[in-house]
Amino acid sequence: MDSDFSPGYGSGTVSDFGFAFNDSNFSDRILMVEIVPDSKSNGEGCCCSSSVVDWARKRKRRREEIKKENVDAHIINLSDVDVLTQREEEVLNCSMLDTEDVLAYENQDEEVVAMAEEPPSGIETTIDHPGDGEASKSTDSSTNMDSSTALRLRTIHISSPILAAKSPFFYKLFSNGMKESVQRLVTVQIHASEEAAFMDLLYFMYCNTLPTITPTALLDVLMAADKFEVASCMRHCSRLLRNLPMTCESALLYLDLPSSVLIADAVLPLTDAAKEFLAARFKDITKFQEEVLNLPLAGIEAVLSNDNLQVASEDAVYDFLLKWARIHYPNLEERREILSSHLCRLIRFPHMTCRKLKKFLTCNDFDPELASKVVMDALFFKAEAPYRQRSLAAEEGNASHHLFVERAYKYRPVKVVEFEMPRQQCIVYLDLKREECNNLFPTGRVYSQAFHLGGQGFFLSAHCNMDQQSSFHCFGLFLGMQEKGSVSFAVDYEFAARTKPTEEYASKYKGNYTFTGGKAVGYRNLLGMPWTAFMAEGSLYFINGILHLRAELTLRH
Repeated sequence: MDSDFSPGYGSGTVSDFGFAFNDSNFSDRILMVEIVPDSKSNGEGCCCSSSVVDWARKRKRRREEIKKENVDAHIINLSDVDVLTQREEEVLNCSMLDTEDVLAYENQDEEVVAMAEEPPSGIETTIDHPGDGEASKSTDSSTNMDSSTALRLRTIHISSPILAAKSPFFYKLFSNGMKESVQRLVTVQIHASEEAAFMDLLYFMYCNTLPTITPTALLDVLMAADKFEVASCMRHCSRLLRNLPMTCESALLYLDLPSSVLIADAVLPLTDAAKEFLAARFKDITKFQEEVLNLPLAGIEAVLSNDNLQVASEDAVYDFLLKWARIHYPNLEERREILSSHLCRLIRFPHMTCRKLKKFLTCNDFDPELASKVVMDALFFKAEAPYRQRSLAAEEGNASHHLFVERAYKYRPVKVVEFEMPRQQCIVYLDLKREECNNLFPTGRVYSQAFHLGGQGFFLSAHCNMDQQSSFHCFGLFLGMQEKGSVSFAVDYEFAARTKPTEEYASKYKGNYTFTGGKAVGYRNLLGMPWTAFMAEGSLYFINGILHLRAELTLRH
């Protein structure tokens, strides 16, 4: 038996006991399912929803209705199941309330109490048979409505060893040592909209399969399995849902499941798949900016946790996330709280520019103490040697948020050392991976993040282009000034690359240029060799798979 919980029964192997389902010859007890009206009877059974979105909307309406109801003081909400604990003889109320309205396992030391009794006088029952969509009447019974409590009763022959092996709920029910643990009849109570899901759950406990695979029906069964602690069924539903086509709406619904169920581990593979779907769907957030801005918290967390997020720079991630937070949390105190507790870890501050870190440090949306710590950690990382930075990034491989991992930035991060005296100068370090260089062939280019000299923004760009005689491809490096008015800057510059075997920077090109907005200058064949020699396995310029470039800029007055 595929037993997630087998304290006394089951061998741990998968077996099919479908032949015993609701068969009196293979049963030792009778389960009386008391079906009561929904909170507000409107004919909306969850399994009849036309889509996952409808399912979510109806559950939300149901939550709102339940919250409006007055709950009697003697009812304790335990494990998402209403348990009547006033007397030993009371009925176990398994109403399908949403977990946000429950005290989840807060009283785990107390025994679950359920009623095991003889059939109530005056109420005739319905005997169910496998495969019947509706209750099938036995030869000696018929359906009768109890207008004061239940719509009807369904009576099912069950095997307590089979149910106990699948569910801690039923195991405790059948082995609690009280008189109901040895009596033949056990009564549970569910809402009318949950009937189909509950019957499918019972069928699964015998057969390890489900008769339905529609998304809404699977979600209903998953929620029922959570209430009755059938983790194997939850995993089965989760696996089937992962194999069905996913949409943004369904993915967001799956992300909400861990907060809606008590056995959250059983749905983690499904939530992980939903995160991967959203991350892939919105990989380039510049193309879907409006859609991403409308995502809820769980959605924005999934998108911005992606290592392969295609974005201009981490500065852009910071600006985008701040914009999202201001839209969804207009109240400053709430925004500060959500930024501190959930969103700050989505920003990879070590890869932000120092200018943006300064702005972050004074941003009123963030707690000042948190901002100071984050900036300090980011600056310490920037000060580390490149090999140490790579080591720190590798160490957090299993972490949920990769603070030190570079994303697929459109503009490559640079390390900048600035000098004000005796004259304005900056030294810029740009590292490119071998695969990034390989992707430049035959006419590609990659840009660095902006850096500043004398208050003016500059950038580096690496190219694959033809040499001046157009005889072969080669690697080129250029220096450009960001367009900003008609200001002119006279700059002395020098390009260098680290080479084997000394692994020291060797000067490759020197020059001077008077920049105006939007202009760039550089050298088409910086390394003085064809592209094939530059990219060859024994290339002098790749050290542990990294090309190390340096540009030194000095402002001329």
